[in-house]
Amino acid sequence: MTDTNTRLAPPPRQETSHTTAQPRRRFDLRQGGEVFALVLLVVVFTLINPDSFLTVVNVQTMLDQASTPLIIGVGATLVILLGCIDLSVEGLMSACGLAFVLLSANSRDTADLGAWAILIGVLLGAALGLANGLVHTVLKIPSFIVTLGMGFVGFGIATLLFGDSQLPFLKSNGLKDWPTDKLLGLTHSFWLAALVVAVGLVVTRFTKLGRYTYAIGNSEPIARDNGVAVARYKVAVFTIAGACSGLAGVLTTMQLGSAPARIGIGMLFLTIAAVVIGGTSLGGGKGGIFRTTIGVLMLTVINNGLIQSDVSPNVQTAVSGGVLVLAIVAASWPHRSRLRIMK
Repeated sequence: MTDTNTRLAPPPRQETSHTTAQPRRRFDLRQGGEVFALVLLVVVFTLINPDSFLTVVNVQTMLDQASTPLIIGVGATLVILLGCIDLSVEGLMSACGLAFVLLSANSRDTADLGAWAILIGVLLGAALGLANGLVHTVLKIPSFIVTLGMGFVGFGIATLLFGDSQLPFLKSNGLKDWPTDKLLGLTHSFWLAALVVAVGLVVTRFTKLGRYTYAIGNSEPIARDNGVAVARYKVAVFTIAGACSGLAGVLTTMQLGSAPARIGIGMLFLTIAAVVIGGTSLGGGKGGIFRTTIGVLMLTVINNGLIQSDVSPNVQTAVSGGVLVLAIVAASWPHRSRLRIMK
């Protein structure tokens, strides 16, 4: 369990054990409710599709489908814990995916940098995330405006890289097969996502960056008064989120074997929905990566279960949207009297 309710109080004030104990009990109950909801979904779809849903092959498929949203979700959760939001996910994925494929052995014969292409793709995402953080903190522009614009910058980079030529395809079968090759019965994509989630859990639980992220989300002025370098930690979090989007773009490109100019389309809604459904507060300071993991698994189970039940794709989208709206209402209802505009 990674949820932390870290608060920095003004210097004269000392938190008592009573004030910290009650919120933690509420968190534990809510986490149990989210896990229960996930189990309930599995039970319902298993009853509807007894021969096909809870099979080893389908469980492996669902975990593989959850890998990319999990990677993006780690970065998105950190940003939302700050009380900010990152809408640049899809653009960054597209730019990084195309940069990766054009720097690898590909059908256009543009370059072949081997493993360096993966690193450059991730670093491009980190650089665009760094730009998000710098513009947000230095120019004091709300994060949703900055990241929305940076998303279009990412799409622009992807379009320029794509040019007028044919769709570039990876030549290396090793790269194309790596995401679906299995280790201990699960795909490399899932293990990579599990590693990113584990690192995210360690960062939020045991590092200064994680503690200050919660503190800034709880109250940025109090965090600043307590000596926290708010701007520096915000930039660091946006950079990490950009790197996660870059890694997701590279992984998706490897899975597809090619990189369309808008490879990340659809991932923003899925990621934000997973973070909110998992229970992380859009106001910041409350929630965590474990909750996002539960949220991603819930959405994956819903999508897979609807497909197994032969539900129309149009209805699947409507159901996912309805679940998101209900989750937002449920999460914000207790705090409706003090809701504020996202920074």
